[in-house]
Parts: sequence; C-alpha cells; structure tokens
Amino acid sequence: MRILLINPNTSQAVTDLVAAHVRRQIGDRAELRAVTGRFGARYIASRAASAIAGHAALDALAEHRDGCDAVYLACFGDPGLLALRELSPVPVVGMAEAACREAAAGRFGIVTGGAAWKPMLEEFVGTLGLSDHLAAITTVAPSGGEIAREPDRALAALAQACRDCHEAGAATVILGGAGLAGLAQRLAPQVSCKLICSVEAGTRAVLAAAAAPPAPTPGPTPVESIGLAPGLASRLAAS
Repeated sequence: MRILLINPNTSQAVTDLVAAHVRRQIGDRAELRAVTGRFGARYIASRAASAIAGHAALDALAEHRDGCDAVYLACFGDPGLLALRELSPVPVVGMAEAACREAAAGRFGIVTGGAAWKPMLEEFVGTLGLSDHLAAITTVAPSGGEIAREPDRALAALAQACRDCHEAGAATVILGGAGLAGLAQRLAPQVSCKLICSVEAGTRAVLAAAAAPPAPTPGPTPVESIGLAPGLASRLAAS
C-alpha cells in the first residue's frame, strides 16, 4: 500500500517534519511518498497563499499520483481538497477535515499559528457542517512555519491557547497545522482536555481510506488549458 503525501507549502523542512512523523505512525503498514509544492508560499498564512497552494497541490497530484492507493493533503487548511478529489482516481484525505470530523464527537476547539487562520477556519468548519460543534478557535502569533523551526519557544503560548479553548467549552482541542506535528504529546501534561494532533488524525484517516476500495465516481468534463505544467494539463484534458 502506498500513500502520496502532498505538502502544498513550499517548505521542504515542513515536508520532512510531517513525513517523519507520519512514517513513525504508519510503520510497515504502508509506503509513504512525500512531495513538496513546486511553487507558492513557504507556509500558508493568507487566503491568497491558500488559493495558490490549491493549484500547487493539483500540480503535485498530476506529477506523482501513479502507483498510489490514497493521497494525504498534509496542510491544515486543506487547500484544493475538493478539486483534488475531482481529479484523483484514489481517495484523498485532508488533514483539517479528518481532524475536525474526529473531534466532532463532542464540542471541539482549534489551536493554530497565525491570526489570519481564524476566519478562514471558521468558514472551513462551516463547509463541513460542523459549526454547531465548534467551541472556539484560538491562534498564536507565530506562524506554523515559525513554530516548526522553533517549537520550544511556542509551547507556553500553545498551552495557554488550548486552555482558553477548553474554558470556552471545548472537550477536545485540535492542534492544527503541519508545523505543529508531534506537539500534542508534549502539551498534554499542561492541558486538562483531550488533544488531537491534526497530522496524526489525517494519518489515521488516510490509512483507512487506502485500505478501503474506492467508490466509483464520474470524472469531470475534460477541459483545454493554457500555461499549466504538462502533467496537470494532461490530467485536465483526460478527465
């Protein structure tokens, strides 16, 4: 079984961080192919960067999908998720959707890096139909990329943000973002509610998706394009 992990950010260090965490989690149950966005922001922290990342994710899918049994979009905002599902012949799992659905057994909160993510994630949770389950979203000042580079400097702020979500009514708090991989375990002793690492939630979901036969779905209408990478242009034309 082979999983394609797409980091639509352009930070190879973040890809390496997440891939190492995922490989420890999956062990010998699957082979992981991890790829980094070919263009776009180093770490997504705005709507514009997220829109570009959706294109980068589609580009990566077209280039690397062969031989894979499932795709893991390893970015907490899930940029381009529905478009990836439209073009992919195998299941596509988004990190944010997987984490939110896992947490939604009760009321949940989200903690992540970068103030711009709060309204973006509120809208995202709404598209999942889970707004009634969302207790709070709390952001810390460092971006996820900055947290990935210096996690120790962010631990106190992340712990307080988790406690704030819990006080707002969250029974479970998601630590959202590729750059926060592995921090849930370190923060758990400082927080009195359940923590979910979004990277781990996505890994659980993509393993389940890869093991299940994909349901047949009609492909999109083929379209002509201009200026795209050859692989993506070919995929669109053959849809």
